[in-house]
Amino acid sequence: MDTPSGSPSVAALIVAAGRGERFGGAIPKQYRDLSGAPMIRRTAQAFLRHPSVDRVLAVIDADHEEHYRASLGDLPLPSPVPGGATRQESVRRGLEALEAAAPDLVLVHDAARPLVDAGTIDRVIEALAVHPAVIPGVPVVDTLKRAGADGTVGATVDRTGLWRAQTPQGFRFGPLLAAHRLVEGQSLTDDSAVAEAAGLPIGIVEGNEDNMKITSAGDMARAERILGGTPDIRVGNGFDVHRLVPDRPLILCGVTIPHALGLAGHSDADVGLHALTDALLGALGEGDIGLHFPPSDPRWKDADSALFLRHVAAMVAERGGRIGHVDVTLICETPKIGPHRAAMVARIAELTGLESGRVSVKATTTERLGFTGRGEGIAAQATATVILP
Repeated sequence: MDTPSGSPSVAALIVAAGRGERFGGAIPKQYRDLSGAPMIRRTAQAFLRHPSVDRVLAVIDADHEEHYRASLGDLPLPSPVPGGATRQESVRRGLEALEAAAPDLVLVHDAARPLVDAGTIDRVIEALAVHPAVIPGVPVVDTLKRAGADGTVGATVDRTGLWRAQTPQGFRFGPLLAAHRLVEGQSLTDDSAVAEAAGLPIGIVEGNEDNMKITSAGDMARAERILGGTPDIRVGNGFDVHRLVPDRPLILCGVTIPHALGLAGHSDADVGLHALTDALLGALGEGDIGLHFPPSDPRWKDADSALFLRHVAAMVAERGGRIGHVDVTLICETPKIGPHRAAMVARIAELTGLESGRVSVKATTTERLGFTGRGEGIAAQATATVILP
């Protein structure tokens, strides 16, 4: 059924039931590390982040549940579906697991294509308004040769109209499930072949050269180069102020400091962590701390601000990124920050997963000018660098 906005509901089925034996190694290739994240995690996140995709489901080998949990257990995904003896059977089982949800459209994608881009996904979904089945592809530009039995060139193949098929292959859900049931037991190589066998017309849209299927160590090295070559480096800044009042603990950058006054606020009023949380949210383009943790919400009454910082650090990780460095400046006349700086750096490093050398905490005064100079409150500003894929 359609989503509330009137657009079709879209499910993505990640096919990850292969054993990857041709690739070699101790674990299947889809669970291998690729530039700091398991390959299958990068694949799943591409669809979890896409605004048109409502549901993501993986089909895996039943023997790989431990690898799956280690790679994807913290992501908002339903339990994976055990696959079958063939790719075709695995996809059918995945479709049948989605049948109760009845999505309008389904995108079937290989877990070993972790570099799929949002533009390719967009084009497939848009074309499904016209065609019951759609594949992305790349036109063949190299001259094709057919080899003879003796290893010499037997013929030149006309490449006119030839495309290299990619995934995600998109389908209207009902017709694809019916097609899979119709051809059950055959050995077809992909879902467009299933659709062809069932007589469904198939549209083709432009894919992306980087959306390759990783089948060899050379492919893995190429993917590493692509991911490492064009990082998206973001810088965010944050600022926060709280009043000093009696009968409150003074907590700065996650460290409780002996002082006659503490900071007033709905949570623990840690200006340092609040400014840093805002800096990270700014780097992600995700609003501010009040949007995610509104002061009107009783859940955050006297809450430890470490919860806020951990949450945003997890948001960075969910987007396949990492925090590069953070820098916090505390602005106050008293207390003296120097004796507590090392503890503050250690606490922020713990909360963000950074090495201490990538965390800076500084302090300054306003030469007794303004509200901080009069000892009425404490301010903090922070800068954070985030590297996204």
